[in-house]
Amino acid sequence: MQATLYDSPYYRDQFSTPAMRDVFSDTGRFASWLEFEAALARAESSLGVIPEGVGAAVTAAASTDNLDPAAMKDHFERVGFAILPLVKQLIAACPEDAARYVHWGATTQDVLDTGLVLQMRAGLALIEAELDGVIAALVRLAAGHRDTPQAGRTFQQHAAPITFGYKVAGWLDEALRHRARLPELKDRAFAVQFGGAVGTLAPLGGKGASVRAALAQELDLRDPDITWHTGRDGLAEMVFWLGLVSGLLGRIGTEVAMLMRSEVGEVREPYVPGRGASSAMPQKRNPIACPQIIAISARARALVPQMMESQVQEHERGIAAMPVEWMVIPEAFLLASGALMHARPMLEGLDVDAAAMRANLDMGGGLIMSEAVMSGLAPIMGRGAAHEAVTAAAAAAIDSGRHLRDTLEENSAIMDALEPGALDALLEPGNYTGSAGAMVDAVLARAAKEGFTQ
Repeated sequence: MQATLYDSPYYRDQFSTPAMRDVFSDTGRFASWLEFEAALARAESSLGVIPEGVGAAVTAAASTDNLDPAAMKDHFERVGFAILPLVKQLIAACPEDAARYVHWGATTQDVLDTGLVLQMRAGLALIEAELDGVIAALVRLAAGHRDTPQAGRTFQQHAAPITFGYKVAGWLDEALRHRARLPELKDRAFAVQFGGAVGTLAPLGGKGASVRAALAQELDLRDPDITWHTGRDGLAEMVFWLGLVSGLLGRIGTEVAMLMRSEVGEVREPYVPGRGASSAMPQKRNPIACPQIIAISARARALVPQMMESQVQEHERGIAAMPVEWMVIPEAFLLASGALMHARPMLEGLDVDAAAMRANLDMGGGLIMSEAVMSGLAPIMGRGAAHEAVTAAAAAAIDSGRHLRDTLEENSAIMDALEPGALDALLEPGNYTGSAGAMVDAVLARAAKEGFTQ
């Protein structure tokens, strides 16, 4: 039985990718635990904590092929701790002289935490690759539409002209910031966990810190200064980062869906025959990727406060905070993979209708250029007088249903202040995008430094 959308063969590929599900599957989870146990044995063997050769023997036995998941589950349900069944079966798979040293000096949480870190590292590699694909698509869109005029909208109403490249560069700017956060995020989150019962590594005497350092080297993880059994900020930060990325994708999905509206029609998701068709209305071409991205983003953001609850733990080992992490962290990675899975091809093939953007700019009878006219008149008439004159002309245009040009031309003070042809220039949307192009160039230059060229 598949009880959730993540498990359902029918739905799961709408909300996560197969690769990410593999990372956080039971097989992936068990493999990460075995990787810890094998690396620990190698580290301890190398330092003489356990006999030479045990590390190689445990490593040879530490394969998911040697596990019986059904028996593990039965054992888990009886003892209530997830690692004991795995350790028991790993011991059984090892030669007798090596078996006694399996899990030497470790505690259940060491395996669970380090295994989860290894899964997160594998999952983040998948996320990072897809994020880079999204960034590359945004670079192409921003560069290609640097000077494509579009109506800027505030409170969902026409405000003043922008360019579509400027809008996309805003998305790109944020995506680059998220990418820039990754190196420090990885350093804080990808730390080995090895402390024993209360984190002091007491069973290893004076060699505890050396074993932890060797274990970290074996797993290519950071060696922390102190055990972090109840210090969960690195894991919380990871989920927060995934929430931030999902939030950006949700914003992009919302904007694309809004611009696909019949009354706007400025962009469309890539066309695939039959995709987006209504079961009742033959004429419709509905957004398909956008609703999934928006829904995934909402759920991913909701996981952030839940993850922060795990930061509050008691003494040297919390009661119930870790199970929260076991639920939240895999879901956050699954959802982020799903959002990127929809967003990347949508952006790579986005259908941008520059003619519709121009038509929408013109549909308001020139009123969107009111600020431009006022700004052009202000140096001549003074800002107060220019504002009053253009406001009156705009009100007259709205009341009469005429073009702003007509009501402006009826004001002799305005026309006397302007050189011939100046009004045409002030009413041209492409002339009033300010520093939009320069800002697009600045973002593209930063992207190019990161290796994303047009």
